[in-house]
Amino acid sequence: MSDADFTPLRVTYRAPQLDRSQIRDWARANGYLVSERGRIAPEITEAFFAAHPEILEQASTFEMVHATARTPGASPEDYGWEKGSGLGDIYTIVFVRGLDEHEVLRRIGAADEDIRLITDEDYSQPEGPEIITVRRIENWTIAIEDCGWRASHMEALCPLSRDGGQAVAVMRHDYAARHRLAYAVDGEYLTDIDPTFPIERRGTDPDRLNRYLRELGIDPAASDSIDNPIPAALALASRITGVRLTPQHLRRPILGAAIPGAYF
Repeated sequence: MSDADFTPLRVTYRAPQLDRSQIRDWARANGYLVSERGRIAPEITEAFFAAHPEILEQASTFEMVHATARTPGASPEDYGWEKGSGLGDIYTIVFVRGLDEHEVLRRIGAADEDIRLITDEDYSQPEGPEIITVRRIENWTIAIEDCGWRASHMEALCPLSRDGGQAVAVMRHDYAARHRLAYAVDGEYLTDIDPTFPIERRGTDPDRLNRYLRELGIDPAASDSIDNPIPAALALASRITGVRLTPQHLRRPILGAAIPGAYF
């Protein structure tokens, strides 16, 4: 699929000319889940304007691209469950081919004595251990890093892909400057993409995943912003690996590790 073979699906949003705290206060009072910091979800902004039609004329508008499957395969819609899954505002999911569960944990930073069964009572804390769980799906080991991002960085992802392997990381971080999708093969950090602004790509082969971007209706040469970046990133990871995560894959108890000395 070439850049000329599709027209991105563009959606229009209204930008409030208001203090963000006013929208957050209204959202909480009306039953919306909204974080203390970071970007306010476009659907909350839309709902705010619907409730305050008197200020619509003062609102500016902006366009974003909505990623959706243009070819058979995983779609962002397959990950509509992610938002209410309990994964939280910060997490990293890593797909690793070529290593078993224990070795994935070791290469992320767990000592053998850290590895144990993780239950629903285990969760990461800023001053305590970081929880990472692992499960096997077909030929891939999937690691979920609770409230952490160490496995998305080159220093961790490259070792996870050494000796002919592959590693794909999707990091959600609602309070940082960017989310991340990173891909390494055989120890080489090929590409690091900001799924909100896919034109921002780094690595030794930053265009390696352009075909998958096009398959989701994203023009890799355009400076568009994506309104569903995390579902899009997870769909990209699924297209690379052939693995589709479901809510059932998040169930505990499951093998994992509580790694001390995590950074946040």
